[in-house]
Amino acid sequence: MLSFILSSNSAAKNWQTVLDNGQNHSVYFHAWGGDPQINAYIQWLEQQVKQQYNIDLHHIKLTDTSEAVSRVLAEKSAGNHSEGKVDLIWINGANFAAMAKHGLLTPNWATKLPNFSLTNPAKNPAMSLDFGVPTQGMESPWGQAALTFYYDSVAITSPPKTLTQLLTWSTQHKGRFTYPKPPDFIGVSFLKYALISLTPASLQAKLYQPVTKQNSALLLPKLWQFLDTLHPNLWRAGQHFVSSSTALRRLMGDTELSLAMTFSAPEVPAAVTRFDLPTSIRSYAMSDGSLSNIHFVAIPYNAAHTDSAKLVANFMLSVNAQAKKQRPTTWGDNTVLDLSILAADQVTQFQLSNPHPSSLAPNHNSPALAEPHPSWVKVIEQQWLERYGAQ
Repeated sequence: MLSFILSSNSAAKNWQTVLDNGQNHSVYFHAWGGDPQINAYIQWLEQQVKQQYNIDLHHIKLTDTSEAVSRVLAEKSAGNHSEGKVDLIWINGANFAAMAKHGLLTPNWATKLPNFSLTNPAKNPAMSLDFGVPTQGMESPWGQAALTFYYDSVAITSPPKTLTQLLTWSTQHKGRFTYPKPPDFIGVSFLKYALISLTPASLQAKLYQPVTKQNSALLLPKLWQFLDTLHPNLWRAGQHFVSSSTALRRLMGDTELSLAMTFSAPEVPAAVTRFDLPTSIRSYAMSDGSLSNIHFVAIPYNAAHTDSAKLVANFMLSVNAQAKKQRPTTWGDNTVLDLSILAADQVTQFQLSNPHPSSLAPNHNSPALAEPHPSWVKVIEQQWLERYGAQ
């Protein structure tokens, strides 16, 4: 008991040091800036941390997270080990694996945030795993997302619920579906969903290990065989692919497509509300599984304001910030907090009434498909571009 008290006192003292050192500074938060709802939520974060800590949070909008990775790597190569221009970065998957490999992230800080305990990590080990890779305290969880499909209920009465059904449906509705070209995140996510679905259960463990030439030669041919059959049925006969999920949504809005997908389920009702999508749009999850992951924030090893970034990350994990983020009218990103350990009045902040007709049903019962090991992404992208990139 005494050791527990001493440990608690030490943690409180250490956090007080973070509070003392972290206030009254700027934090440059490098995060994807392609969604107006997410950008608006980050603006709200800016107001909150300014009010609580007098921190000036600056959202550096990225087209791709790799831009921030390259910047930190360039700073390290130039010998800038303490005055980096990236204080906090929104990250997961291959970008996290790359930064961790090159020693570009601050270690052992995330689990020491006071609000990290609200994720109940002992019962939710995924909070410390990024695409199956242990985070080792280098990342703080921020939200959860899953690949969600949406369709025009005027054009489709019964959407395809499995990958096999999607192939059959595409032959009957030629030109009414497509996916973004890799390396777009949504496009790669669709390919990973397809790969998992096409891989026999007895071999799926290989997808969660670092990719090898032997395993890629064993598992990827099924994916290419599937795509060879699917592509002629796609929009523009698979001879041209859109570059982003935004462009995909635009085609749905113009009714050129009847079926599309997103990794941000709340994006769909928000787009309907903005009249970017028809009111007939409905969301659903595939019955053979939904590719799911947790996204995180990390602090580069050379951040100029490490303690300030920790204060921001801790606020991101607060009940208030997580509940607001989960509301469909805000962002709709699922919380990483374990509601079972929260007080009753805190849980009520996450409860919704009168969901939008285009929203994804919360009880869709789609199995969560874990992300493959991040090393598979580069191989999938390279081989896809070799096979289909010139089209």
